[in-house]
Amino acid sequence: MTTWDVKFLQTDASLDQPRSLIILNQPFTLDLIQRVWQSSRWRACADGGANRLYDTLQNDENRVKYLPDLIKGDLDSLRLDVREFYTKNGVPVVKDEDQDSTDLMKCVQEVDKRGLSGRQSEHVVLLGGLSGRLDQTIHTLSYLHKLRKTHTVFAVTDDNVGWVLDSGEHDIEIDHSFLGQTCGLLPVGVAKTVLSTRGLRWNLDEQESSFGGLVSTSNHLVPGENVWVKTTDPIWWTMELKPLNTHLI
Repeated sequence: MTTWDVKFLQTDASLDQPRSLIILNQPFTLDLIQRVWQSSRWRACADGGANRLYDTLQNDENRVKYLPDLIKGDLDSLRLDVREFYTKNGVPVVKDEDQDSTDLMKCVQEVDKRGLSGRQSEHVVLLGGLSGRLDQTIHTLSYLHKLRKTHTVFAVTDDNVGWVLDSGEHDIEIDHSFLGQTCGLLPVGVAKTVLSTRGLRWNLDEQESSFGGLVSTSNHLVPGENVWVKTTDPIWWTMELKPLNTHLI
């Protein structure tokens, strides 16, 4: 049984569970960056993710409070004014021209290089990756599917949080204070899987799921209950987020 929670989205999230944050080049709100930032001990921007961080923080007083540990990528998206600001404030900007890896992959490689990853230790939180361009979303779905054996990676946007459940049984802790009612089990990257669940409005009992058959979208969490999932093959689990209200700055 694998247990899961998304405590990194709580307003008072602790650093008891080490986390690395990778900020992607997709839009996010000030409330969301504040929550995932405070619950991470190492933060990197994947190329144009630095533009998003810079613009969301709105002024230099806020920006110096949220300086990433690294900006890395092929730097084809990083604006000059953003690069100058972070360089002036001591943030390393690393250009990696490898065209066989995306900016996200480059940042995950940096996490590995620093010895921060590992399924039983450091978690990785991606800010972005499930919205915007479809090809980038598919890359996130594919890459996290590949990483499932070696890394614990969550992808979060202002609307969703999701990750890959490997084959087996999973117990998912549900915090209804910031999670909405809608959830889904998506058979991405597999021909099919067989699912059983508890804690959902419409539970599944040894139900086959595939792109050509059943896909459990728009299911609902049951108030006051956690979720149990049993799956024969890897599957994407997603949950809706309520609008966050943090205002730490």
